[in-house]
Amino acid sequence: CCSVSFKNMPCRVSVYIMKYNSTCKGQKNFKRKPALCELSLDTETTCPIQENINIQETQNSDEEAEDIFYRFVILHADDDVAEAVRVQDLLENRFCIKPGIIFAEMPSGRHLLENLNDAMNGSAWIIILLTENFLSELWCQFQSYTSLFGALTIPHKCSMVIPMRPRNNPLPWERTPLILQAINALQEDSPGFAEQVKKTFQESRYKQQQAVWRYSKKGKAQKQSEW
Repeated sequence: CCSVSFKNMPCRVSVYIMKYNSTCKGQKNFKRKPALCELSLDTETTCPIQENINIQETQNSDEEAEDIFYRFVILHADDDVAEAVRVQDLLENRFCIKPGIIFAEMPSGRHLLENLNDAMNGSAWIIILLTENFLSELWCQFQSYTSLFGALTIPHKCSMVIPMRPRNNPLPWERTPLILQAINALQEDSPGFAEQVKKTFQESRYKQQQAVWRYSKKGKAQKQSEW
């Protein structure tokens, strides 16, 4: 399981993340669904039974999400949610690489570092969306450093971090942080983009990652049962 370390992170990034709010701004209310009580015609009447049902449904949906091993997760800036959704749709529907998830879809109300950790461990590939907004948010740089650190320290995660320059508002190569310049990036406007995608998202690599993930979950379940 990947643990977040601040030892190799730039000082200003570490200070920023420690001062950051306990939840990610981009995740707040992204997939909010109205409670059953909010749909009632009588708003003054309390309905504890409906509230209990709503809470139980939310817990069940969270449990179902935890049982999904995604093929990819897209890490993105807060202002790039729409672009991240577009890229997700592109990979899932055009290239049949599914299921995928964007970081804004991670459960709200949880610490952003916990969501980042789950996103990294619960997906085969980690896509870093390189747009002009990437450099404007220290959180994005922290995400990339953390992902790369995890890929270097966890054997089965090696080479699973993929920078991607989307078609819209891409970050120029010369302005890309040096640590990300060293990694081959997906370039959506490149003529060879489709071939790049095919070579990158290989089924055998996904199966390998999924097997490790299942083994890890089984080990955690056994430890919890022993307690």
